[in-house]
Amino acid sequence: MFKPSAIYFEKNVENYYLGKQLLEKYKDTPKIEIENHNNIEEMRKKSNSEFLKMKTNLIIGVRKTHKFVENHKVSDYLVPYTSSGCIASCMYCYLVCNYNKCAYMRLFVNREEMLDKIIKTANNSEKELTFEIGSNSDLILENTITNNLVWTIENFKNIKKGKLTFPTKFSYVDDLLPLNHNKKIIIRMSVNPEFIINNVEFGTSRLKNRIEAINKLVEADYDVGILIAPVIFLDNWKELYHDLIVYLNETLSEKAKKVIFFEVIFMTYSYVHNAINSEAFTNSIEIFDKDKMTGRGRGKYMYKNDLRKEGEIFFRDELSKYFKNNKIWYIV
Repeated sequence: MFKPSAIYFEKNVENYYLGKQLLEKYKDTPKIEIENHNNIEEMRKKSNSEFLKMKTNLIIGVRKTHKFVENHKVSDYLVPYTSSGCIASCMYCYLVCNYNKCAYMRLFVNREEMLDKIIKTANNSEKELTFEIGSNSDLILENTITNNLVWTIENFKNIKKGKLTFPTKFSYVDDLLPLNHNKKIIIRMSVNPEFIINNVEFGTSRLKNRIEAINKLVEADYDVGILIAPVIFLDNWKELYHDLIVYLNETLSEKAKKVIFFEVIFMTYSYVHNAINSEAFTNSIEIFDKDKMTGRGRGKYMYKNDLRKEGEIFFRDELSKYFKNNKIWYIV
């Protein structure tokens, strides 16, 4: 259970039910009132070495941006939702590119307003739409603090059209299992080799627990996918990811193996990651490899095309060998 070291909150969160609930929940935690959750000056001025300490804080505010962004993968739109940032510390987290040191957990209390826009958009569409609500945070993790995911599923299950989807690296799914979700929720579990989870994805659930969560969710009749992401091309990457796929084949339930789908995403990196990781994760492994990566603009790096092509061939071959009847949505 997450116990924040301090709460930073906008005054107007007290006007929302969830805001009052969270302030009461953390009534004994030191609190600092702020003007804007997007601009906490004292946090922006902290050094990179304080990155992990900053993630022990919790920020509570009102989301003001509600722009839907078109997407063409598992969902039709990326949707700003009830949180951004995270209390875990994955060394490649793309949110660091957006928020730099400020990739801490921010909770937004105007959930009714956000869900209402999704429902109206879904009902007014001529086709069935899927909304990605977890692109800025991990909603399974957030749910342990706010219960927002349970609230969302219960308030979305009876709408006429539309589905919600989100990825997660956490196994805390038990609260979702008894819910009547009406097959409107697609949950995608992110997995990586245990070595990468232990050395790069700090503060997340173990691989064994993630797979157990997949089996539980499938048994509860959720639509479930497996997101192999981000693929990190360490020197022994073929061995690591071969063993991962074999382990999935051995430990997923028979029911899960019949219904899951796959997504594969190769890691992108940035100079911001490099700056923070070198100061905040002083004893960690090096995941930036200048010989394997190339610039992609705006300070970001991606794996070179020949390695990406090799990786795509590898994953298509391995997945077709062990999961020949399961759909691969994309490899990017």
